[in-house]
Amino acid sequence: MTTVAPETTCAGRTTTFTTVASPIGPLTLARRAEEIVAVRMEDQRHRAGAEPGWVRDDAGFVDVAEQLGAYFAGELTTFDLPLRLQGTGFQVAVWQALREIPYGETVSYAELARRVGSPRGVRAVGQANGRNPIAVVVPCHRVVAADGSLGGYGGGAERKRWLLEHEGAPGRWSAAAGSSGSAVPARL
Repeated sequence: MTTVAPETTCAGRTTTFTTVASPIGPLTLARRAEEIVAVRMEDQRHRAGAEPGWVRDDAGFVDVAEQLGAYFAGELTTFDLPLRLQGTGFQVAVWQALREIPYGETVSYAELARRVGSPRGVRAVGQANGRNPIAVVVPCHRVVAADGSLGGYGGGAERKRWLLEHEGAPGRWSAAAGSSGSAVPARL
């Protein structure tokens, strides 16, 4: 089971990073000590790529790269990595609730708001979802609009569509429902 460390300050700890290839484009992985603090897409809406002060370490992410590789190969449905989710108490609650959405399933933003005890906080849940620092591993892509359409995604609609189709999640975006299929666009 993946562990989640509570938010604490990490003064004096170096954040290391690497970049790995994936079917949805390059992913920047970051960790502080043994805990994963970020999985970022190349051109995602919030905080893409590495940050100033991070130190490159291409050898220190074998475990993360292996699990991501197995996920993208269709061999892994649950990640087992130590995570440090850093955000407000509400954001962390939303991100932890995301981790409870099973592989291949989706929930609406309204349902996620209900699950975190904020049934009227649909917009706040959407904003927290969009600021998820650990994409793919914390599956924010599994949250869709109330009408079953894709809704938003910080990594872009085509990536979200690809991830959901990869997991076999049924929905209005699927090839069976008339979309353009599960091919990743050339721009990724």
